[in-house]
Amino acid sequence: MNTLDSKALESLGLSSTQANARENKKDALGQSDFLKLMTAQLNNQDPTKPLEGAEFFSQIAQFSSVSSIQELQNSFQQVATAMYSSQVLQASTMVGRSVLVPASQAEAGGQSGIEGIVELPSSTDRLTINIFDVTGQLVRQMDLGANSGGETTFRWDGRDSAGNAVPGGTYQIKAEAQFGGEAVGLETFLAAKVESVSVGGQGQGVTLNLAGQGSMQLADVKRVM
Repeated sequence: MNTLDSKALESLGLSSTQANARENKKDALGQSDFLKLMTAQLNNQDPTKPLEGAEFFSQIAQFSSVSSIQELQNSFQQVATAMYSSQVLQASTMVGRSVLVPASQAEAGGQSGIEGIVELPSSTDRLTINIFDVTGQLVRQMDLGANSGGETTFRWDGRDSAGNAVPGGTYQIKAEAQFGGEAVGLETFLAAKVESVSVGGQGQGVTLNLAGQGSMQLADVKRVM
């Protein structure tokens, strides 16, 4: 926008000092301020040098663009708030239930085992689930045989290869599949019970506190069981 002369400022009841102060106070003009300044500029322009139409419409287009962006930002903020509230409500209903999360180790022993799934990118001649203790010793190997592509569920009952219950502790789960004679490691998703939910500020997400798995973001949950 062209710089307003003293007459334009006086028509708005502003001195040059007041106008500068107002400009410093605000980073952007509101719609009302913009229209007042445009009107003042048109009323006080030099008749011999009228405001060119192209420049006038350029200023209007610029303001419309800024106004539209602000409206979009407000709309996005409302959507984000609604989504966050929905996440909090969803997470609160998970307390006491089990969820599947990406993990390679879990607590087991005694009467408890480990349940999970493996995602196969394609069919395999052989799928095995290997369980190791904290020392890296192989405790049990579960041979699930040939499987088609997709999800395959498995459950370890907490017993070693001899059928004895293992002591309580942390055990590592490794899935391995044969593709064309080559062994390939696969990601595992293990079941964990949701003990509580932590809610941060908006934009910080919702955190689930899981038994044996620690804290994990709600977005990381693959499935509620």
